[in-house]
Amino acid sequence: MITIDDGWYDDRKYLDAVQQAERATRFGWAAIAGTAGALGCALVAMVVICVVTVCACLYVVMAMDY
Repeated sequence: MITIDDGWYDDRKYLDAVQQAERATRFGWAAIAGTAGALGCALVAMVVICVVTVCACLYVVMAMDY
């Protein structure tokens, strides 16, 4: 039922829903970006640890020859 306060073209509820959806979308993308960044940092750290380990092993093997 349309009252005097709620005109036929009153879009307040629609605009509130759109703003809520936009906030949820921004939060979702921020969560995705944060997770991807954390996984990227973990991957870089793992690669660095593996490279250091390989270099240390090569150093030990080369030192054993002398």
